[in-house]
Amino acid sequence: MFENIFDIKHTSSDGRARTGTLHLAHGDVQTPVFMPVGTNATVKAISKDDLEEIGFEIILANTYHLYLRPGADIIEEAGGLHGFSGWKKNFLTDSGGFQVWSLSPLRKITMAGAEFRSNIDGSKHHFTPENVVDTQCKFNSDIQMQLDVCTGWNSERKEAERALEVTKNWAKRAKEQWSKKVDSGYKGILMPIVQGNFFEDLRTESAAFVTDLDLPAIAIGGLSVGEPPKVFASMLDFTAQKLPVGKAKYVMGIGTPDYILDAVHSGIDMFDCVLPTRNARNGSYFTHDGPLSIKQQRFERDFSPIDGECNCKVCRNYSRAYLRHIFKSQEILSSMLASYHNLYFLHNMMKEIRTAINEDRFEEYRKNFLARYNAGQIK
Repeated sequence: MFENIFDIKHTSSDGRARTGTLHLAHGDVQTPVFMPVGTNATVKAISKDDLEEIGFEIILANTYHLYLRPGADIIEEAGGLHGFSGWKKNFLTDSGGFQVWSLSPLRKITMAGAEFRSNIDGSKHHFTPENVVDTQCKFNSDIQMQLDVCTGWNSERKEAERALEVTKNWAKRAKEQWSKKVDSGYKGILMPIVQGNFFEDLRTESAAFVTDLDLPAIAIGGLSVGEPPKVFASMLDFTAQKLPVGKAKYVMGIGTPDYILDAVHSGIDMFDCVLPTRNARNGSYFTHDGPLSIKQQRFERDFSPIDGECNCKVCRNYSRAYLRHIFKSQEILSSMLASYHNLYFLHNMMKEIRTAINEDRFEEYRKNFLARYNAGQIK
């Protein structure tokens, strides 16, 4: 069933960037792809109809948060995440491992699973590889992630070694539980996660382990956790080269043009991040000339669009002066319009990237885009 989940369309002659298609239960997804983050089964400040209008084919939701509220049983009763939210295209759900690590000050990680306290009410909970698979099956996730153990930048080697051993054990158990669910009719795929912190030998060991699991796609975890950008790019490139070419590859938690272009350069097919919508709520817009902070006084009488080369409905219909006004007035519409623009900008960039790859000029595109973007003509 999952043998032909990913087709590579074209690999650029000037590097490892490639285009492809993910064949998922709720429709095909063109890659490379940026996935908006809808933690609570909603992308903040933007409707599902606007997401579809922009052209997104997959969004991300979070198992940790949805397990705590409203609960997996309610979502299952509603017809999974698709029935509950009304989003009819694909969902990828994170396992909640990162949230257990980052949000719960009282947690205990053992080979059996992860004990933690809710960030909502302090109640105690227990995640295992098996019940996290079960929960995501109740969500009817099109892609579900294994439960893993994340470690931060500058972690000690012993901590990284222990986290990797637990993650490997959990991946094997997750696959066993997922296989049972597939036999019972579940159509979503499971992604194992490469860990190993910033130790190349541990990354190599982890990459070999997840490759041997022979699952439909592979995620690269433990990056974008506070390390310098050059370290991120180097370790991502190192790890990606250790993975089989024919598998779809996903790196979690990146959502700015520079990081995305680095990932595509390394042959990565999928990425997600809260940053485009989080920045939008703080009045920061993506433009071809770098980020634009709409709160600045100099935009008070600027009646030009946010980005004159952007064709989104925000740039077509609203001026910088108006967008500054509604931001300063704390109008809800400010977050809505900025989120729409930022997501449109990234989605359009991904289309340009795919075209550049298919025309064997990705590295030229990357160089020219970043030269302009990093010049900081608009601050």
